[in-house]
Amino acid sequence: MSERIRVWDVPTRVFHWSLVLSFCGAFLTAESERYRDIHVMLGYTVLGLIAFRLLWGFFGTRYARFSSFLFTSREVVTYVSALVKGEAKHYVGHNPAGSVAIWLLLFLAISSGVTGVLLFQDSGGEVVEELHEVLSFAMLAVVLVHVAGVAVSSIMHRENLVRAMITGSKEARPEEGVERSHAWLGVIMLLVVATFWAGYSAVNAMAPDEAVSQAEHHDDDDD
Repeated sequence: MSERIRVWDVPTRVFHWSLVLSFCGAFLTAESERYRDIHVMLGYTVLGLIAFRLLWGFFGTRYARFSSFLFTSREVVTYVSALVKGEAKHYVGHNPAGSVAIWLLLFLAISSGVTGVLLFQDSGGEVVEELHEVLSFAMLAVVLVHVAGVAVSSIMHRENLVRAMITGSKEARPEEGVERSHAWLGVIMLLVVATFWAGYSAVNAMAPDEAVSQAEHHDDDDD
């Protein structure tokens, strides 16, 4: 008999929604010189979140671990085929199609972030700039496909997957749930992100004043 159980721990949910916010913000500010600092800040945030997720993929709770969504190509094809027919098997954690999206998002986020850092340091030239743009649009495409897949799966299995990623709970057998939510770690994650944003914004707000001060000092020396 099924009941409401905990599936997604707090750190996994904080990671998920922080990544959504950071990527969307970075993508929307990519072409604006005015919001360049925000774009860079969010890009670094994405890299930091991915670094955490890679660790949590080994040390996290049951459904957060990579081992829980390692599927063969055959399993993925079988699942997608069944999905098209409306006969896809229900998974408490990530399904095979969803796992492909996750692996792609991790790869693209790392690649896009690294090329972004190279650009910020004026390395690589136009080649890296074009690669960064291609990777970012590829990540957006995967995100859109992932969202579509979530919608289809939610309708087919009559469960709200978006709500599940907010509350952490799903309908399943009691023994399939995770015991601990690790809420303390989720709170620390939020504090770290908020502190980084505040610190980065403060430093960049001071930078123009320092530049003016240095210029004035330089003019005084010339006199």
